[in-house]
Amino acid sequence: MDCKGRYALITGASRGIGLAAARLMAQRNANLILVDVNEEGLMRAAEAVRAEGAQVLTYVCDVQDEHRVNEVVSDALQKVGRIDILVNNAGIYRENRSHFVDSNSDIWSRYININILGTMYFTHALLGTMLENHYGRIVNIASVAGVYGIVNMVPYSMTKGAIISFTVALAKEVTEHGVLVNAVSPGNIQPPEDGLNLPALSFANRSGTPEECAEVICFLASDEASYVSGQNYLVDGCRKMM
Repeated sequence: MDCKGRYALITGASRGIGLAAARLMAQRNANLILVDVNEEGLMRAAEAVRAEGAQVLTYVCDVQDEHRVNEVVSDALQKVGRIDILVNNAGIYRENRSHFVDSNSDIWSRYININILGTMYFTHALLGTMLENHYGRIVNIASVAGVYGIVNMVPYSMTKGAIISFTVALAKEVTEHGVLVNAVSPGNIQPPEDGLNLPALSFANRSGTPEECAEVICFLASDEASYVSGQNYLVDGCRKMM
């Protein structure tokens, strides 16, 4: 799965799944545009990706700021000419875990603005040029929460379910024009260095790693996935319903 000559934009690229995907794409000869709200983490990520031999552009961006998203995409396109791959990875997870009755609209809005609208802003900003080029790979990072629903995480589960539906619906609009749209839904993913393994959450009896998610993301971003669109890939070690 060589990505030589391709330009990939990854949001939430400073750590975890986003960083793992960036490093793997760099190893497969892609050029990277890394986006994150955390400037310090973004700079560290850029160094790691450059060490793999890739050309890298970086942008500090809060994905819920539509104006800034459009600025980033416009500047990147001006500098590199085209963007072939978009990985919508930025999102929030456990900022609030509570019974829905104890939550409030400020919490709901934050999840919606980042997890849903952030994905839509970047997709909308890039989709026109992908359609013009008759080529694009869009990979949206959803979650098993959007498939099964997770107790005490209603707003998060709702937003990830929305990402899955967004993926399928958009794929039906753009696949015939050469733009393939898929989702990846991670289960329990823990970097090995965290030392946190949760065997109770999957029949694989362990947590997954960001690198395992990255392999699926990079496949969907590649030419090898040329007949795959509108799909949601679960990377969950055969999730236990709990």
